[in-house]
Amino acid sequence: MPQKVLVITGPTASGKTKLSIELAKLFDGEIVGADSMQIYRFMDVGTAKPSAEERGGIPHHMIDTVSPFENYSVSRYVEDASQAVDDILSRGKLPIITGGTGLYIESLISGRDFLAFGGGSPARERYAGMYDELGGEEMVARLAVFDKQSAEKLHPNDRKRIVRAFEVYELTGRTISEHNEYTKTLPPKYDAVKIALSYKNRSDLYRRINDRVDIMMASGLEKEVSSLLDMGLNSGHTSMQAIGYKEMTAYFEGKCSLDEAVDIIKTESRRYAKRQLSWLRRYDDIHWIMWDDPPDFEAGILDSASFLENHGIFRP
Repeated sequence: MPQKVLVITGPTASGKTKLSIELAKLFDGEIVGADSMQIYRFMDVGTAKPSAEERGGIPHHMIDTVSPFENYSVSRYVEDASQAVDDILSRGKLPIITGGTGLYIESLISGRDFLAFGGGSPARERYAGMYDELGGEEMVARLAVFDKQSAEKLHPNDRKRIVRAFEVYELTGRTISEHNEYTKTLPPKYDAVKIALSYKNRSDLYRRINDRVDIMMASGLEKEVSSLLDMGLNSGHTSMQAIGYKEMTAYFEGKCSLDEAVDIIKTESRRYAKRQLSWLRRYDDIHWIMWDDPPDFEAGILDSASFLENHGIFRP
């Protein structure tokens, strides 16, 4: 039977970090980050990483784990985060998966099979070379022989997904659509008890997001991005496509003013929060805590603790 884990999620600036740390103290837990940008080293201000003081002595995993030059994928996250969760469980502690990257959380909990998606496989390299030699039109035509569904969907210029379709078929014997459907039938790897945070009034959430961006600027986001660019990073790296970093890079490239960059960061952050909420509303097994402004964390902790104990997670 799957072991229980706790998930704390919600849109950006909703208080996930603070609540998860307080619950970790109460339930002898450790934090497993589920943020696609906090995994990168040297990117602290713009990703709102909790400081050592804020962490309050609670171990944090999946934060500051890879170089910003790396193209980190969801498949790698599932592999690395699963190891962290399993280690925490083996020591009798509660894994608290905390973050707002819904695909990371969903994939980790489900134990989604990413066997075919591991980076650098010989099959991937071979088909990538074939694509470069033959071109997209010919590759799509060859794909149609065994996977007509994917061939009809994919644009010839979509090199990554075309190569992946060939790779999956070779390594699993299934088309990529069949492979994805198969993984959905597998039982979840973990029994997740889920809590999501937001605000009763959307305007309060948006104001919090705007305030957070102002705090980031006051805390040195401009200097942080400048240092990353000096290291040799550029807008082509996945890490630099994060909200905040992308806009500040455009500022340093002379494409907009600093004030314009800040305004765009705020707008994009609000849009991202809206997408996060849309993602979460697909699930009916989430316990929502809807804050007033300012949030009452003491009440939130009591509410969460009661919910956890009702779902079989007890304080030591």
